[in-house]
Amino acid sequence: MQPSAVWAMKPLPDITAAEFRAWQELLETRSGMVLNEQRRAFLQTILGARLRELGLDSYASYFQQVTDGPRGAVEWSNLMDHLTVQETHFFRHPPSYQRLAVHLRERLGVVQEGRAWQLWSVGCASGEEAYSLALVAAEVQREAGLSGRFGVTGTDISLNALARARSGRYAARRVGEVGGELLERYFLEQPDGGFQVCESLRERTCFVRLNVLDLARAPQRGMDVIFCQNLLIYFRRWRRRDILARLAERLAPGGLLVIGVGEVADWSHPLLLPVADEQVLAFTRKG
Repeated sequence: MQPSAVWAMKPLPDITAAEFRAWQELLETRSGMVLNEQRRAFLQTILGARLRELGLDSYASYFQQVTDGPRGAVEWSNLMDHLTVQETHFFRHPPSYQRLAVHLRERLGVVQEGRAWQLWSVGCASGEEAYSLALVAAEVQREAGLSGRFGVTGTDISLNALARARSGRYAARRVGEVGGELLERYFLEQPDGGFQVCESLRERTCFVRLNVLDLARAPQRGMDVIFCQNLLIYFRRWRRRDILARLAERLAPGGLLVIGVGEVADWSHPLLLPVADEQVLAFTRKG
């Protein structure tokens, strides 16, 4: 048996309280992500997997590697890919997309005046949300006799997730919420039973790496739609409000901000008006 195989079979020690606190501080400082005590086992599982893959024998040695300047930046990116894995699918929260369709129909005048819609999926993971936005925009414009006058940006901190998003290939279970007619119009079935997003949607959708802690430097401005769902749950309450305030500033007058239901409570912003919809947590920008 090879030495590496022997090492892979050795049980790893439990992460100590001091080590866990160090990782908590590092993760929150760099990414804003908060891991409470209930997530300790989750963190240990992820770190343990990387220790085995790299042949390291302690959480401390891995911590040192991750924080070791430029060389550590590569491994940090790898670690974030593992920590932010999301199992998602198209039209994850149907009422949000129903509200989106209503909003875009009300903003057809913007397109008819010559300006393309700009939509943004914040924390897009492997791209299902961004392509869902693109599909709804395409359908609303098709119904109005228009086409291709929109652009969608998906941003995420995970490079691996962004690579999957750019490929536009998904297992059948990921497109289960897409109706038969829409599936035929916007997807190509693959020999393995999966589906490829059609070129007309992919060419209007781009994916960019962005840490939400760096929103102040994000180039997105004048957005007609911003979706930020299933992301804020990772952050402290004060940081959630800071993130939302920065997103509000990036909306165009009349633009729509959609948040995951239950992710914030009693939040308001002077630029925004709440949308009267009991199934969706959404706001529009005044003016």
